[in-house]
Amino acid sequence: MTLPVLVNRAGGAAAAAGERLQPDIEAAFEKAGTRAQVRLLSGGEIAAAVREAAGRCERIAVAGGDGSLSCAAGALADLPDASALAILPLGTLNHLARDLGIPADLAEAAALAAHGSPRAIDVGRVNDHVFVNNASIGLYPLMVRNRDAARERHGLPKWLATLPAAWTALRRLPHHRLRLHIAGRERAVVTPLLFVGNNDYSLDAGTLGRRESLEDGRLSVFAVGRQTRRGLIWFAARTLAGRVDRHEDFETLGNLTTMDVRGHGSDVRIAIDGEVMHLAFPLAFSVAPKALRVIAP
Repeated sequence: MTLPVLVNRAGGAAAAAGERLQPDIEAAFEKAGTRAQVRLLSGGEIAAAVREAAGRCERIAVAGGDGSLSCAAGALADLPDASALAILPLGTLNHLARDLGIPADLAEAAALAAHGSPRAIDVGRVNDHVFVNNASIGLYPLMVRNRDAARERHGLPKWLATLPAAWTALRRLPHHRLRLHIAGRERAVVTPLLFVGNNDYSLDAGTLGRRESLEDGRLSVFAVGRQTRRGLIWFAARTLAGRVDRHEDFETLGNLTTMDVRGHGSDVRIAIDGEVMHLAFPLAFSVAPKALRVIAP
């Protein structure tokens, strides 16, 4: 069997592999008894390459991080007879791969990609965009923008550029005045961070930021309560310790299937699976149950 393997060569672990990237991937699939047809691409080329291969083969492997997988999911979700998405976690954080139980070891991930069975998972949507992990407004998009600017200016690795970027975002501490329309009711919130996750994200110690399921057909929504800078730092520390107060720390939280968000101005900066863009209001959030086939345990 020949398996198309689309690689974001700029992904965290992929970029670190350097010249060994392609031969290492080919060797991993050869060990699994499969020939890999490897294409090294930029992140912006992933979606078009997935669309080109979709439907022509049973499965397509994508090697990269969550942004690459989000692009692939957007190309495959809801397509009739679409190829299943196999994952090689070669990004920086690899949240989707972790929550699906995809092995971090390249040889093990290649064996699963070649011989594993497909299962259907949910994806989230906001307007015309798909997300496999989450979308957010406020502090996080600002931090990502600052981080990417620092990486471009100084050539820093992503994890290191995150530290000054987070401090710069906290100094500005933007609060967004939003109107959330849920189940026919409107709720006004003022929040430094609106987070919308594809399925339920844990806030508990030891499992913070993890999802037990990607097949429950719901979105998780967290609107952090209005905070001072010091209060937000204390909130972050308590969150990392798994000691948040679900009633005091959030304006809104819960699970739902659809939500419209309106705000001041014509558009807003939003991070979708870690990629920052501007979208026009209103933002229409929804979940698409089992719209994406993935190769996963």
